[in-house]
Amino acid sequence: MKIKFSFILSIIFCSTVYAQDLDVRFTSEPSKKSLGINENLRIDFKMNQDGDNFNAPNFEDFRVVGGPNQSVSNTWVNGKRSFSKVYSFYLTPLKTGKLIIGQATIEINNQVYKTIPIEVDVTESVTISKNPNDPSYLVNENLHLVADISNISPYLNEGISITYKLFFSPQINVTNVGEIDSPKYNDFWSQNIKIPRLQIERGTYKGQSYNYVIWKKIVLYPQKAGKLNIQPLTLDVSVDVPTNKRDFFGNRIYSQVPKTVTAGKKDIMVSQLPNGAPESFSGAVGQFNIDLKTSKSELNASESVQATLKVSGNGNLKLFSIPELVVPNSIEKYDPQFKDNVKTNINGMYGNITNTYTLVPQFKGKYSISPAVFSYFDPKEKKYKNLNSSDITINVLEGPSTSFSGLVSNKNENSNNIVLSENQFKFLNTNSELSSIKKIDFIFSNLFYTLISIPFFLIFLTVLFSRNIKKSNDQSFKSRKANVLAKKHLSEAKSNLENKDVFYISLEKALINFFKLKFSIQSSELSKEKIKELLIENKIDKTMVELFLKLIESCEYARYTPSSTNAIKKDYNNSVQLISEIDKQIT
Repeated sequence: MKIKFSFILSIIFCSTVYAQDLDVRFTSEPSKKSLGINENLRIDFKMNQDGDNFNAPNFEDFRVVGGPNQSVSNTWVNGKRSFSKVYSFYLTPLKTGKLIIGQATIEINNQVYKTIPIEVDVTESVTISKNPNDPSYLVNENLHLVADISNISPYLNEGISITYKLFFSPQINVTNVGEIDSPKYNDFWSQNIKIPRLQIERGTYKGQSYNYVIWKKIVLYPQKAGKLNIQPLTLDVSVDVPTNKRDFFGNRIYSQVPKTVTAGKKDIMVSQLPNGAPESFSGAVGQFNIDLKTSKSELNASESVQATLKVSGNGNLKLFSIPELVVPNSIEKYDPQFKDNVKTNINGMYGNITNTYTLVPQFKGKYSISPAVFSYFDPKEKKYKNLNSSDITINVLEGPSTSFSGLVSNKNENSNNIVLSENQFKFLNTNSELSSIKKIDFIFSNLFYTLISIPFFLIFLTVLFSRNIKKSNDQSFKSRKANVLAKKHLSEAKSNLENKDVFYISLEKALINFFKLKFSIQSSELSKEKIKELLIENKIDKTMVELFLKLIESCEYARYTPSSTNAIKKDYNNSVQLISEIDKQIT
């Protein structure tokens, strides 16, 4: 009689599960199937049962300007549950024509469900409704992105700035802003000015009072003359628009509208630098000063002195080179150490760049270092300017004397021709004592074959070790996933202690999914005999084996027979303890 009753319950259970699978609905619903390219589209992916691993389409030919937004509805009416879960996206078409929104997928009750692809007809731009009660119209009229350019006709290598401002009227509230397309500043040297935080300020747009935030600041230095294009900045903005509806307390209800705004493409006309540039001009544009200093003015021969040549001011400091320091050929000059102390603000680069030379005089005497010549173009005065550094004299007090005396200048001399004294390298030993070494036949020796075989042996060990690690990692991943699923379903069961049917469904999922993943077994192979067999093979304590089977039976029968609250809590506590103990014993 008991067997017959169990058989009937199993048939009822299977029929219920099968009916639930047949009743699963997963659909996609667009807000409209025909729209202009300047309009937005909302698409909802709806399901009537909770699922996992939702995957949206790639939305080819569309730009996602909002979402995913998730909403869940779970109600009980006359003991019948009604469930709905929705993923919503806001899309903007990228071209006209018949566009396809692909399939979305969801996993429900260990089965994958797919939506049907939807065709959307996108036409040319349509006239936006001018109804003041239309939220889209209010957003279009009260939200603007503007690019302020400091100078649209600079000289080559002259710095300009672009400030992007998002204007919005007090009638609407901006709740979220995201950057979709960032401009590509081709043919410009660019530097982004960091904005610590967005701050709302007051300003005017086309004579009207607006709020605005500064979204981005960019400093640009054009590297090519002619007409240069700056591609538009595009933002995705979520806007709360007031409606004519009010809530229970009389407060106005707002409707959220996604909006894509762009600053538009900008053209910059870059002028070539005028003719007549000096020979010493290396591309510096701005306002600069030059300075030459030495660490000391008196020293002995073979001692070193540091000479620092510094260019400071405002302009393209990172885009030109410092003039070369020329010294007399009796002074040894080493390659300079470059250092820059340059900062950038909305007005461009400012600071200084330096070359520090190490100089070593070889002979006694006085040496004059001629001024360094530096040329730059001043865009404010629209002309080239020449600067000379100060004249430096180095006095070498002690050391070998040259064949001439007096002040030594670097004029008309090569800077690195160093005159050597007769005994400068006398300390070097030029006599060597070499002896022959015994010839060793290495090729084809035992050591040769040993060294050849070592790499192959190491490769074999590496492959073997990698396989063991991969196998261990796979097992570890399955074990972690089993614990995660078990905790998830146990949590669902705990939250439904007052609802017997839902509780035992969640409890059974926790036990079965934990077992399947922990022991790597397919659903088709699952049975009570298989469960018992695998638990015993893995040396699980017999009391745990009996408790596991008992809990499975409780899940099968309890949904069709009365159960007390104490029994439900006891089954929950036993399940938690059971899963914990089995995990410890297997690990």
